[in-house]
Amino acid sequence: MAMAGESSNNNYGDCDGKSHRKVGLVYDETMCKHDTPNGEDHPECPDRIRVIWEKLQLAGVSQRCVVFGGSKAEDKHLQLVHTKDHVSVVKSLSTKKKDYRRNRIASQWNSIYLNGSSSEAAFLAAGSVVELAEKVAEGELDCGYAIVRPPGHHAEPDEAMGFCLFNNVAVAASYLLDERPELGVKKILIVDWDVHHGNGTQKMFWKDPRVLFFSVHRHEHGGFYPAGDDGDHNMVGEGPGEGFNINVPWEQGRCGDADYLAAWDHILIPVAKEFNPDIILLSAGFDAAIGDPLGGCRVTPYGYSVMLKKLMEFAQGKIVLALEGGYNLDSIAKSSLACVQVLLEDKPIQGSSEAYPFESTWRVIQAVRKKLSAYWPSLADVLSSNLIDQKTSTPIIVFSSSDSETEDYADDILDQMSRLNIENHHVDTVSTSWRRDLSKVDVWYASFGSNMWKPRFLCYILGGQVEGMKKVCVGSMDKTPPKQIMWESFPHRLFFGRESSVTWGVGGVAFINPLTNLNDQTHMCLYRITLSNRLEQFNDVLFQENGLKVDSDSPLFGLDTLQLVEKKGSIPLASGGWYGNIVCLGKECDIPILTMTCTLSAVEKFKSGEIPLRPPSEAYVNTMVRGLVEGGRLSEEEAKAYIDNAASKPL
Repeated sequence: MAMAGESSNNNYGDCDGKSHRKVGLVYDETMCKHDTPNGEDHPECPDRIRVIWEKLQLAGVSQRCVVFGGSKAEDKHLQLVHTKDHVSVVKSLSTKKKDYRRNRIASQWNSIYLNGSSSEAAFLAAGSVVELAEKVAEGELDCGYAIVRPPGHHAEPDEAMGFCLFNNVAVAASYLLDERPELGVKKILIVDWDVHHGNGTQKMFWKDPRVLFFSVHRHEHGGFYPAGDDGDHNMVGEGPGEGFNINVPWEQGRCGDADYLAAWDHILIPVAKEFNPDIILLSAGFDAAIGDPLGGCRVTPYGYSVMLKKLMEFAQGKIVLALEGGYNLDSIAKSSLACVQVLLEDKPIQGSSEAYPFESTWRVIQAVRKKLSAYWPSLADVLSSNLIDQKTSTPIIVFSSSDSETEDYADDILDQMSRLNIENHHVDTVSTSWRRDLSKVDVWYASFGSNMWKPRFLCYILGGQVEGMKKVCVGSMDKTPPKQIMWESFPHRLFFGRESSVTWGVGGVAFINPLTNLNDQTHMCLYRITLSNRLEQFNDVLFQENGLKVDSDSPLFGLDTLQLVEKKGSIPLASGGWYGNIVCLGKECDIPILTMTCTLSAVEKFKSGEIPLRPPSEAYVNTMVRGLVEGGRLSEEEAKAYIDNAASKPL
């Protein structure tokens, strides 16, 4: 389990005493063990949740959330929506069962693969959504995002299908309604923006007026997966649940922000106001995103941000996102980051969209409003001709199938992205006067290796060397020493690697994994670089750590890069050196805390053995020990044990 337990808010810059939304995140590496039986490529792959988690960490977002490991669902809670036989079959898919028996079971279901870890992952996915929803309903958290797999919205009461084993969101909704009545959750809005219809969720609440189910999906008159009439706009529920099932079925692919926001503004939002839910559960599939190989639609991170922001106006912002589909790794990572930033409510949504909905979109919206107006008075008014005349011609589809889109959308995607400001960072050229320009910014430099000993760090400032070093440092152009030193621990993994280094000779040197892990804590000495020696000195340390000349015409790290790393959490520089990855660890009284380490790709090479992991030399160890002891952080015995543990523990 990569993440376990609970995280406190790690924003070290929160010196103003302001309160922040308590956003929960669920991630558990165990769910990555669910994979194809022979390692074949598949769109629903373990990297889907890994890239989301890495994106949130690199952006510095996860550190500001309450993080939980996975929690297994109980059989009795799964049986609130699934048959006992179905729960038993999934439970039986253990590592002890022969592969051929699992393959036989998988062959009986639609679009399902299984291995020895599928059962555990499915129980974790469902249980994690239940736990997160419970914490939000109780008020322990304001909202949250469960980064889980396998997905759930296609799973029906007695059948797994469409990559889904248990219906995670449906289990959580039924748990709140039927098992925890004391929480006061009497009405739940389930929103499904996955590109495929949430057929399983629809069937589970077909007759239940306590749940308003809204699904917007690519339908193509029943020709798109999961196919059939279930996703049609005429499917409105039955008996007491009649009118509480809303389908918005797109007639073709290529629907983007404008189409989805039109459905929000003219169907979902008016109905949500009437329904007035106590909590919102969101089946957050990101396969309608730009570039998805299965969805063929064009929703951007900005579009997802706005849709989520509009939903947060209801239920006092109590909303739980559960990952469903999404098979373009870049798109799901960026879209997830955009959504978590909205949950945190830390800044205005950046971006814009000038496109109009398709002509077919207005046709679908009008049909849905007409059908549902008998149940929801807010949909009774006819949309004005001035509104629906703002449209884009319906595209001509060259070729499509139930699960793929082969038309080349490159021009459309480029046009769509050109309208957005999201992640469109322009780096200005820095003139040769960069040293003067950078003398106006404060940073903390966080050291975790030999630089924790102040005399060793001052070699980079004043020049020279300490005992054990094989090379003399040239020092910084500015010789002013740091005015303040403090110590902190950060949730990163310390390790030692490389056969040798020019400065220390044979033996490994210290690195940290750029990604956080709450199970790890690394001691760091923070040097506050002040007055005229601020980013100028930080650049000179960068130059020397990466074997570059100090008398450079331009900095490796400028003001624009500082703003970028504060936003993204980690930025690899084009230095080609071992310490060319700048990581922002947070803030201390609004001053950024920066450190430098290797890139994520280098970490993977260390893990694979392509780059060797090596314990440090005696001289390097002694230097680290002196830093930890003289800094009052650890005793000599504790310091040696700390270093030995980091050097011996597998990465």
